[in-house]
Amino acid sequence: MAREHPIERVRNIGIIAHIDAGKTTVTERVLFHTGRTYKIGEVHEGTAVMDWMAQERERGITITAAATTCSWNDHRINIIDTPGHVDFTVEVERSLRVLDGGVVVFDAVHGVEPQSETVWRQADRYSVPRVCFVNKMDRIGADFWRTIDMIRERLEAHPIPIQIPAGIEADFEGVIDLVEQTMISFPSETEQITGEIPSELKAEAATQRERLIELTAEVDDQLMISFVEGHEVTPTELKKALRRATLASKATPVLCGAALRNKGITPMLDAVIDYLPSPVDVPPIVGINPKTDAQEERRADDDEPFCALAFKIVSDPYVGRLAYFRIYSGQATEGAWIMNTTHGRKERFGRLLRMHADKREDISDVYAGDIAAAIGLKNTFTGDTLCAIDHPLLLESITFPAPVISVAIEPKTKDDQDRMGNAIQRLAEEDPTFISRYDEDTGQTIISGMGELHLEVIVDRMRREFRMEANIGRPEVAFKETITRSARAEGRFVRQTGGHGQFGVVDIEITPLERGKGFDFIDATRGGSVPREYISAVKQGVVQALETGAVAGYPVIDVAVSLVDGSSHDVDSSELAFRSAGVLAIREVLRRAEPILLEPIMKLEISTPENFFGDVLGDVNSRRGQVVGVEPRGKLQIISSMLPLAESFGYATDLRSLSQGRATHSLEFDHYGQVPASVAEQIGGGRVLSADPARA
Repeated sequence: MAREHPIERVRNIGIIAHIDAGKTTVTERVLFHTGRTYKIGEVHEGTAVMDWMAQERERGITITAAATTCSWNDHRINIIDTPGHVDFTVEVERSLRVLDGGVVVFDAVHGVEPQSETVWRQADRYSVPRVCFVNKMDRIGADFWRTIDMIRERLEAHPIPIQIPAGIEADFEGVIDLVEQTMISFPSETEQITGEIPSELKAEAATQRERLIELTAEVDDQLMISFVEGHEVTPTELKKALRRATLASKATPVLCGAALRNKGITPMLDAVIDYLPSPVDVPPIVGINPKTDAQEERRADDDEPFCALAFKIVSDPYVGRLAYFRIYSGQATEGAWIMNTTHGRKERFGRLLRMHADKREDISDVYAGDIAAAIGLKNTFTGDTLCAIDHPLLLESITFPAPVISVAIEPKTKDDQDRMGNAIQRLAEEDPTFISRYDEDTGQTIISGMGELHLEVIVDRMRREFRMEANIGRPEVAFKETITRSARAEGRFVRQTGGHGQFGVVDIEITPLERGKGFDFIDATRGGSVPREYISAVKQGVVQALETGAVAGYPVIDVAVSLVDGSSHDVDSSELAFRSAGVLAIREVLRRAEPILLEPIMKLEISTPENFFGDVLGDVNSRRGQVVGVEPRGKLQIISSMLPLAESFGYATDLRSLSQGRATHSLEFDHYGQVPASVAEQIGGGRVLSADPARA
């Protein structure tokens, strides 16, 4: 089967934003206008097509990134609607990894909010060109120009308004297109009229168009020449310049509208076509050839060898295990054999599907630039590379943040016990930020995730999808430990038994690293004092020992461990001996390096009416919160602060009662910070774990 749309007419975009900015509402309108749905789905009524999970419809939030495909002006647009809630940031991370462009939605009343900053930085990291859509222009307190200023200041971006609103709040009628110099009004939900700019707005429109040309000329040399020489800039010339600047991530076109009232959606679709890249506009994907270790690139071309990245695994109740993947080059057909380079295994595409939220459409072929799903990939997981068997390539995988919160979970019955293992395995395959482990001391299963809501949804899914009932413990914080100074210690594992003994001696130095740097192991031995074949065993012992810190038994992070010296025995040395010596050395060296306890610190932003300001501020201070700044925004006060995660449990309920339900907040992980000594004593019981070899 031939390709339906030329690759130049394909757009892979994500709708990304802060929670409640209106991403799903925008997507539902797009589906309606492109003829994908005949009736508009509403988030507040629980009828949104893209929010297909029962939990999403009940809570009115997006939990999982949903993919769909639609057509506009003879272009195919593959859309991923992502969650805004920070607990589901994994969905945004993996979506941005495989998308070519993004539509960032802002709430015109609140402007740039904390999660807007997070998704913007994620898009920066993957160099995703984007356009902005300032939504909710019909709401009381909407301010288009303040939002533009916030994009420039908070996000350090180069926003270029290509539309301005005609009217504001209740009088919002439509938008003035500064490129084409027309007025687009929306008399009803299905009607759109393009006409002349009203006389009372002509002066403002002329001023803003001049400003648009100036801002674009600043980042595009070709337009700068026309501007300096005083030529009349045509709409076509302006669009081309804006497209070049957007693709180079030097500028971000800004549009506006009111998605709930169906205003501004079709001009935004036009902007997606005009300014966001097709797969051929982005640089070729680069990977490593596992056979030669050489870098190779693949262009977005059907004739190149097949190469794709699996970015999401879903357990579908009807068809089983679904793997979503983005094709960077080449093409594949149903039933084709391919190579999973990450695991070095051959896989076979069973059925190939084009997804529309939770609905599926069978397709026989997939091409470069497509986003599709496959049934039958048994050993493929999130971040795996799929490629042609005779042209192997390994792409960079997707990295995910570590969980910050844990709860104990106990099945209620023997049947629930049997179902729990299957449920945890399937959910962990879908969500790399969901981790489980068995605690031998308490006999409980501990599940960890990105926040209270994340774990709540996981447990709810276990109940609904796997019919498993369980008792849930109190949430517990994922504390970590680190050190404050360098130290050195020896680990000796010397045992003599009747036959062969065990002999392994290592000399290890530990050094603190910058926060967020993780772990580094350095072999600094000379002259073969530790034989080459035992170095990896020492590292295994070190890694094992760092799982249990010296303050309260939490994992140790942000340290560099150097194997400086050691000694071996021709007969008695073994991997076991050197691994054990590594464990003993770490136990001792951690005690000497002045260890401290770290806790997750969350970025908390509260929006509260002025009359509750004092109570809300006092409550933040009582929770060990540090206020970073206070900013008036209309009739609201915005409090920015840093709050320990341990003090945030139940905060939503407390804030509602403090403010009669009128204050709102957003909470997201920011960094790990030192726990005050008084609190550390309560957590660790003031104890320092023994380094006694008998406990190794």
